[in-house]
Amino acid sequence: MSDEQGSVINHEEQYDLSNDSSQVTPSRGHDHFQSPRTSDISSSMRNHTPLKWRNLDDVLAQCNLCIMEPEKFDDAAKDESWMKAMKDELSMIEKNATWELVDRPTDKPIIGVKWVFKTKLNLDGSVQKNKARLVAKGYAQKPGVDYNETFAPVARLDTIRTLVALAAQKNWKLYQLDVKSAFLNGVLEEEVYVDQPDGFVVKGSEDKVYKLHKALYGLKQAPRAWYCEIDTYFAQYGFAKSPSEATLYTKTRGEAEILIVYIYVDDIVYTGSCQSMLEEFKQDMMVKYEMTDLGLFIIF
Repeated sequence: MSDEQGSVINHEEQYDLSNDSSQVTPSRGHDHFQSPRTSDISSSMRNHTPLKWRNLDDVLAQCNLCIMEPEKFDDAAKDESWMKAMKDELSMIEKNATWELVDRPTDKPIIGVKWVFKTKLNLDGSVQKNKARLVAKGYAQKPGVDYNETFAPVARLDTIRTLVALAAQKNWKLYQLDVKSAFLNGVLEEEVYVDQPDGFVVKGSEDKVYKLHKALYGLKQAPRAWYCEIDTYFAQYGFAKSPSEATLYTKTRGEAEILIVYIYVDDIVYTGSCQSMLEEFKQDMMVKYEMTDLGLFIIF
């Protein structure tokens, strides 16, 4: 092929993947080709070729790799890490007193449950942990029978932008907390029963079901139950809710000190003028709920 018609890329050419550059530098000037940063490729997916040199075939092969997540319990049961994730989920449910095992009622519908599996990644693309969530099959619920109200306020992104801008203007620090299994804390007003989960049926009680005292993920009223729980908590501890944004709360001490809290489902962002108020708020929240302290606000 002539120079005027272009050139054919040789897949055997060597490309410089040194840490000094996030781009692949071709040995003969194919400037249009770029490679992912080597830090984005999990070490478990790399071959034994030195990191500094890779041919194009190898780089393209890495692009086709993906993380496989189980679709059902039988698949997950083959991997110890997924089994541990399911046990952790059930442990959290038991710790929150979410349910109790009872005889199967004859006059109430029983809602099925299923396992949902997700691999959580770090910011650099590496695997953080495997997460299993027990989810109720909420599509089987009937209005007026096992749920009534479902509305829960949803935070607006404009609010978080305004909060970030205010913190920057005042030179305040922004912090973030994550509520573990937040929906499991929401108290149910309705009488709801669910099946025992696959793989964890209690021996000798196979015909029994769980009566829910608190919400499970997947229930139609779960978001509302969690919002009512956290809203009640803030009211009891002296927070004032914004009249125009139901997910924004403030608390003052004297005339100069203020704490501002913003909730987005299970994410809590807070800032203020008094460091002692910020620390006190964090400690109180971590006593009340199972929390992950994410430190300074970085990503949302």
